[in-house]
Amino acid sequence: MSAPPSGARFEQRPVLITFNEASAFKETYGGPSDLVVLEGFHLRRPDASTRTVCVFMHPTATLHLLLFPRALARRGVAVLCCGSRYPHNDSALILEKVLIDLGRVLRHARADLGYEKVVLIGWSGGGPLTAYYQSQADNPTVTATPAGDPIDLGDLPPADGLIQIAAHLSRATILTEWLDPAIVDERDPTRRAPELDLYDPDGAAPPYDPAFVAEFRAAQVARNRRITAWVKDTLADLGRRGGPDVERAFVTFGTMADPRWLDPMIEPNERTPGRCYLGDPAEVNNGPAGLARFSTLRSWLSQWSIDDSLGSTERNGPHVAVPALVVENGADDACPPSHPDRIHASLGADKERYRIAGADHYLRQRAHLEQAVDLCVDWMTRKGLLDGVPT
Repeated sequence: MSAPPSGARFEQRPVLITFNEASAFKETYGGPSDLVVLEGFHLRRPDASTRTVCVFMHPTATLHLLLFPRALARRGVAVLCCGSRYPHNDSALILEKVLIDLGRVLRHARADLGYEKVVLIGWSGGGPLTAYYQSQADNPTVTATPAGDPIDLGDLPPADGLIQIAAHLSRATILTEWLDPAIVDERDPTRRAPELDLYDPDGAAPPYDPAFVAEFRAAQVARNRRITAWVKDTLADLGRRGGPDVERAFVTFGTMADPRWLDPMIEPNERTPGRCYLGDPAEVNNGPAGLARFSTLRSWLSQWSIDDSLGSTERNGPHVAVPALVVENGADDACPPSHPDRIHASLGADKERYRIAGADHYLRQRAHLEQAVDLCVDWMTRKGLLDGVPT
């Protein structure tokens, strides 16, 4: 597949989708209590006649400024990037409600924009979201959130294809693999167990002994479960008390302590040792922009609990009935190489897997970006999912 003609341009038009939904309490800031607002952008070349649109949604981001969807649009692929009801703030996010939002986007793509086929593209955290969505669209089984609140997912329109690129398995899995097990007091991140402290200059140093890594991983899971137990106890206590006080917000410290960042021999790929996609992992570990830094009780169970969250591709992949493509970025410094392996293994339908050597999480090198576009356009064309793309 050749690159787009020199000077090829696409139009970028704003999208606004609104609908009413009854809620027990307000969980997003501002606006009427029962009004859901989804914002996004429709990217399309004027000379394209394609009847297929690629839909991007991440739990907390709109993604229209990401290099990859814009490169697809320059190639002539129609793209719809939409945010969920939780833009740029996942502290109160409920994954099951994001599925409802994504369903509204698919309806808008077909009914209002006139597209006949929809391909879901799950980049990074959008990967497990799109797999969860498609599994429930094909076979709805979930009737309540992990906190027990009723949810209706019985009318989600299915997509026609699924692409996973630079994706991880689930928010709960990736958080647990990054949790700092050296923290012994959830209220005070300075109280630490030195034998599990990756950032203690006198502690274990890479390359790490496999026994240390196994102990570290077990302690990460144990910490996730301790937080989850506290969350459930607190929810139960609020329920017993009654009244208007039904939710709590809390802070989780230490969410960027993964031995892979410091030891390149653990799940080796072409990433830079000592770095992660947010920079220096030691600084990110307790910094303000860490994963799951701020959360509510219900959001923790839906997004971050390793035992309770339902948003795992390993759980949902076997129930995806449409063709699927998995693309691994070879120098990914966010999603580790074991995740695309497990994603591909879990998908139950027609599936293919590719690796782009040297590509980082954001596809910042032009050659890698063009290779990703080539892979996706070729795959969609071969599967009968795409036509009308200008040459």
